[in-house]
Parts: sequence; structure tokens; C-alpha cells
Amino acid sequence: MRKADGLFKLIGLCLLAGVLVAGMLFPVVGAAGVMSNQASETVEKTSSDLADIPPPLVTTVTDSTGKPIATLYDQYRLPINENQINEAMKWALVSVEDKRFYEHHGVDWQGTLRAAVSNSTGADTQGASTLTQQYVKNYLINVVYRGDQVGQKKAQEQSIARKLKEARIAIQLETKLTKQQILAGYLNIVEFSRQIYGIGAAAHAYFNTTPEKLTVPQAALLAGLVNNPINNDPWKHADKATARRNLVLDRMVENKKLAKADAERFKGEPLGVVPDFPAKPPANCIGAGPEAGFFCQYVEDYLLKSGMTKDQLYTGGYTIKSTLDERANHEAKVSAEAQVKKTQPYVANTLSLVKPGKNRHEVVALASNRDYGQDQDAGQTTYALPTGVYNTGGAGSTYKIFTSAAAMEKGVAGIFSPVQVPDTYVSHVFTGGGNSCPPTGPPLRSRWYCVGNAGDYSRIAQGATLQTALATSPNTAFVELEDRLGSTAPGIDMAKRLGMRDTMASNAGGGTVDPKAESENKRLSQAELYGPRGNNPGYGAFTLGFSPLSGLELGNVAATILSGGVWCPPTPIAAVTDRNGAPVPVKEAACEQAVPEALANTLAVGMSKDDQPGGTSAGAASAVGWNRPMIGKTGTTQGNVSATFVGGTPQLAGAAMTFKFGGGQGGICDAGPGNVRVCGSGNIFGGKAPARTWFGAMKNIMDASQPVLPLPQPDPQYMGGGPR
Repeated sequence: MRKADGLFKLIGLCLLAGVLVAGMLFPVVGAAGVMSNQASETVEKTSSDLADIPPPLVTTVTDSTGKPIATLYDQYRLPINENQINEAMKWALVSVEDKRFYEHHGVDWQGTLRAAVSNSTGADTQGASTLTQQYVKNYLINVVYRGDQVGQKKAQEQSIARKLKEARIAIQLETKLTKQQILAGYLNIVEFSRQIYGIGAAAHAYFNTTPEKLTVPQAALLAGLVNNPINNDPWKHADKATARRNLVLDRMVENKKLAKADAERFKGEPLGVVPDFPAKPPANCIGAGPEAGFFCQYVEDYLLKSGMTKDQLYTGGYTIKSTLDERANHEAKVSAEAQVKKTQPYVANTLSLVKPGKNRHEVVALASNRDYGQDQDAGQTTYALPTGVYNTGGAGSTYKIFTSAAAMEKGVAGIFSPVQVPDTYVSHVFTGGGNSCPPTGPPLRSRWYCVGNAGDYSRIAQGATLQTALATSPNTAFVELEDRLGSTAPGIDMAKRLGMRDTMASNAGGGTVDPKAESENKRLSQAELYGPRGNNPGYGAFTLGFSPLSGLELGNVAATILSGGVWCPPTPIAAVTDRNGAPVPVKEAACEQAVPEALANTLAVGMSKDDQPGGTSAGAASAVGWNRPMIGKTGTTQGNVSATFVGGTPQLAGAAMTFKFGGGQGGICDAGPGNVRVCGSGNIFGGKAPARTWFGAMKNIMDASQPVLPLPQPDPQYMGGGPR
């Protein structure tokens, strides 16, 4: 039987040799027939894929000055050209993987037949693939079929057909590329373990150096890795990595590229890799650090929303110049954390800052008391707290801005029109209830909504104007304005127009199930849930801001008002270029004249007294010595579960939010900076932690670089009520 087995193996070897020879000659002498044509087409298609599908590269995110802040990647690869590879690396790789690399033309016939004999006789399996063939295989695995397990399996299957196709492509490559180009191509594609691809990334990650500066033992270690990067990982398997490195050194001696004495000396050296783990950057926005991570996350979310896929973003090799002002972002972070400790359970504090403008609204800072990261015990989170709809408690009275703007637009009131400020107000337009209503009184109609004020407003009850009401924030005045508007529709529409777009389309925090689509469990958006439907004019409490929101969008509302009523998407993108340096257009929503400029300017004047004596943020403004013209509005929700402050100057606008996040019972108690927590009965207000956060950051940012500018002048047509 053993003789028969040997005979069969010998016959198989002869057949294999014949097939390989015929296959190699095919592209030279040509062939006829369907099978030959199909084979040729397959080779051409694969060759085309190698040329047309670029390797994944690292995308770099920078701040507004071009300073890198984060890298996004699927494969950590730093491409190099042939002139950036030193001789030690070239000869280490050639000696261990393909010592006749400079002699053959893509296929090493001698090595192929030797491997066939060795494999057929039961000796150790030998692949006999040249570096050119390995280049083809690695390109298919790491680039063309990246993420495609079926394709990767086909690219590695042990079959004559696969080997034949690979060899023919290798021969084609040798006619188009020089040996040095093939070597560089291989070294740019091959994996070195742990998402590290290519010699540029490997030199940095393993030795914190560049390919030009690799020493002989360093080059030998890296050359030895390509055969089995996981098995020879120097951090996990130092003994195997050492043995493999020493083997490469021996092969370099055999190949007459290294003296034996030098090889023996190098064998005695330690591996010398960087300690603990590879020196590679994080593969996502974690790399931006605890301060800039939220901004990086918004850059990613913004580009994905604009139509870029995550695969494109993480493999395209883009350079994304953001609008991040690192100094402003730092001031925002310091101020947010000064008010609420990063490890304070269940309380988030955020600040988002946006530049007003009629052509762009550039986001300059996105900060939170929490650090950006994955260690919850250290006060970290990867939730996009400053930008996402995570404040499910609501904005509180900052939504009175929208009722005011709607009333001005409809002619219901002007900014200096008198408003009613009773202690309680019963609306017969809206439904609901209210625990602030007196227990006795005239019979209520079937439709009623009662609201009371959070404080004593007797001092302004006589002679109050809409401007006064915006500064002091009595609830009754704004529900009465909603009554005069007839429904919440104008206020909801105004909120969307001025900037609360994702917010109003979100069903964060719940929402009811649409009875017409219960089978689909369709949840209503905020605009649908709280707006008029049928005979229902909406919820009168809309103006009191109880619905979830995005802090960035609230800040952009102030930017819209200070831009003459021009809304632009809050963008974090200054420019995007591709791997070749060519500009990449980003699909962004066009700016819109959301409200007439005269209305916006007059509304700005109406919001200009919040920081003045009697205004709800006067204490926070005075504490930092604020002395600039500004707009502002505070907000606090029922039960003190969240509070907000929105404001701005002609150069910079933004919003701060303090809200419950992640649990906790009761409201938020504010006993001063650094002592804000969840407690049984809350006492936080927009004029406390949120306003202190806003003024604390804005004072330092503005005084450092911005002149004092006046607010726009009001327009007579919006100063008093009446037909427009």
C-alpha cells in the first residue's frame, strides 16, 4: 500500500507540474474555448480590483487650526513609498519570505516544485508563494474582500485553481511594476497584528520609529511577523517572536546579507518593542480625549447624516478639518465641570457654543462635566450629551422664546406690549389640569388648563411688557399668549424654524403610540405629540418646555436670532480632503431666512434684559463681572429635574443644560458650584448652574479675543402688537 501511495503521489505531482506550467504559459501563448476565456476574464477582473480598490487608510480629524485631535480607522496603516524602506527591512523580508525575489518574474518555479515535492511526501507544508504572489493574496484579503469572510476564504483556499489565478496575476504585476514598487506595495498591505497594517504603521506601533530608521533586529522581528502575526505577537508570545526573529537573522546570513557574527550579537538583544502594547492611536473618537471627544463624535455623526458611510469615514484616509476652537472648548469644559463634578451620579451639565452668521453657523465648543470615554466609574461616557436629544427632562422656560416670536409674527404682541401676569391663569383653549389652580372658584368649562408661577411676581404685575416677562419668566404670561395664538401650532412651528429641528422630530423620552398604527408600534414625534391634532389645539405646557431636546440646537436658536433670523445647520466641518488632498464636498442643509430680520433683531432686544438687575440670570452674570450686551433666557422644568440657559453675543451664542442622566430619584438640588446633585426635592433653576456655566466660560472666551459689540436695533413694526 505504501508503494502504491507513493506512486499515486508521484503521478499527482507530475499532473500538478503540468497544470502549473500550462497555466503559466496561458497568458503568453493564448488559448481558445469558453473555460479559457472565463479564466482570463477572472484574472483581468481581479487585476482590475487590485488597481481600482485602494487600501483602507486612517482618517484624521483636526481642530480649526489643523492640529490633529483624533484618528478614525478600521486598519491602522501609514502608507510609505519605496524610498522610505531601508535596506535592513528589504533584505530581512526577502531573505525569509522569497530569497529569489530579484531573480524570478512573479513565480518561483524552483520553489514551487520543491514545495510540491515536500507536500506530496508528507513533509512540512510549504507554500512556495513569492512576495509578488503574497502581495496579491494579501491585497485580496485585506483590501478587496475586507469584511467579506466568503471572499477572504476563497483568497486563501488551498486549491490549484486559486494558486494558478494568483500566479498569473503575479506575472502580470511583474510586467507593470518594478521590484521595488512590488516590495513597497506588499509592505503597505500586509498585516502585523492588532489592526496594524503596513510597515509604516508597524514601525511606529512596535518601535515608535519610521521604516527608514529600523535597525537590523527590528527589521528581522517585523519580517518574521508577516508569516503568522497572531502567533508571533511579541507582547503575548515573546518567546515565539524571539525565535522567529532569530530565524530571520539566520536566513539573512544564508542569503549573504548579514555577517554571522552580527547575527549572533543581534540574537542576544531584547526584542525592544514599546512596553505593554503597540503605540498606536485609538481607532475612534476616544483618541480625541476627555475634552474634545464630544466634538469628534459630533463630526462623525454629522458626516454620517450628510450621506457618508461609516466604512468610508473609517477607511477613506480623509483629513477632516473641524471648526473646534480648542481654547473655547477647554473653557467650556472647565466651566461645566466647575458646576457639576464629573463623577456626580445622575447629573449631566453641558455647554454648546456656536458662531452666529448669515452663511454658516460654526460650532466651536461642545463640552460636558462628564469626560468622553468608556470608564463610567471615572465619570466618562460616550453618549453625545451636548448634541444629542438626551435631556429628556426638557428645556423649561427657554421655550417661551418661541411663544414670544410667534406672538410677534402674528401681531398678537410686540416686544414692548403689555402682558398679563396673574398668580394663576386658567386657559379654556388648552386641556390638562394643574395643581396650582385654586380649589374653589367659578365652574370650569370642559376644556381647561391651569398654570401658576414659580415665585412672587407681584412687583411686575402692573406695567409688565413682553420684554419684562422674558427677563423675569412668569409662566402665566406666556400661557395667556398661547391662548391668544389659539393653539400651540405657531410656537411649535417657530421652534423648528429657529433651530429645534432634530429635537422636534425626536421621540426621545417616549411619546404615545399612534392609535392608527398600533400594529407597527409607531411612536409620535414631539411635534406630532404636543402639537394640534384634530380638535385638540395642543398642550398648553409646550411653552414651559417639558419635552426632550438637544442642547446644541438650543444654542443654535440664539445663533439664529443673532444672525438676523437666518438659520444655518450647526456645522462642525471647516473642510474635508481625500487621501490625495482633493477637496470633498459635504452635503449640508442650506441656510434659511427662518424669520424676518426685523423680527429677529427686535426679539434680540426683547431678550437683552435677562442679565440685568431683576433678570433671572443677573446673579450669575454679576458673579463674573459680565458687562457686554447679550441676549439670554433661563428655563426650569416641573420638579426641577432639568434647567437650561440660552444666550449669546453678536460673536458667539450657546446653551448650557443641567439635567438628570442615567437614573436617580427626585429633582436636582443646587447648593452652589461643585455641589449640584440629585435630591428628594429639587431647587435648581436656569439662573443657577446652567447660567453660571454659560457666563463662566463666555466671560473668559470673549474677554480674551472679542471686542464689545452692540445688539441690533429693534424694528417699530415688532415693538407693539397689531396687524402685520
